[in-house]
Amino acid sequence: MSTQMNETPGRSSDVGAVRTGSRNAELVSERGRTTIADTVVAKIAGMAAREVPGVYALGAGMSRALGVVRERLTRGGGGSTQGVAVEVGERQAAIDLDVIVEYGVAIPDLAAGVRRNVINAVEHLCGLEVTEVNINVDDLHLPDDEADEPQEARVR
Repeated sequence: MSTQMNETPGRSSDVGAVRTGSRNAELVSERGRTTIADTVVAKIAGMAAREVPGVYALGAGMSRALGVVRERLTRGGGGSTQGVAVEVGERQAAIDLDVIVEYGVAIPDLAAGVRRNVINAVEHLCGLEVTEVNINVDDLHLPDDEADEPQEARVR
């Protein structure tokens, strides 16, 4: 991720300020703190991306295969962040997504829809400004590939 985050230290009197721990964002207000783990931001981004019609799955090749194994071992846990990487700063987040697209879907339109949905979800649910959503289209799902059902479809 190439975006530089604004890392200005927030003060506890700054309502809505965000601080980072080693792997967490921390919202600070006059009445207390709310800490949001990076994995929470990644799960929200992953769910928002999967909601967009035309997204077949998230994750690329080996990471999808490992996700299937991890899901079977943990009985459904761990797959929600597959194909999602986040970098969380004090007030901002940058997100990278690895996407497999359904054949016939216009990729520029899909990317715009995914970007819009992810930004809206993360900003609304976490209170972080999303500076960028990078989308890597890693594969194309063809109609005759139905035997390769993604793990997201089995979980639903």
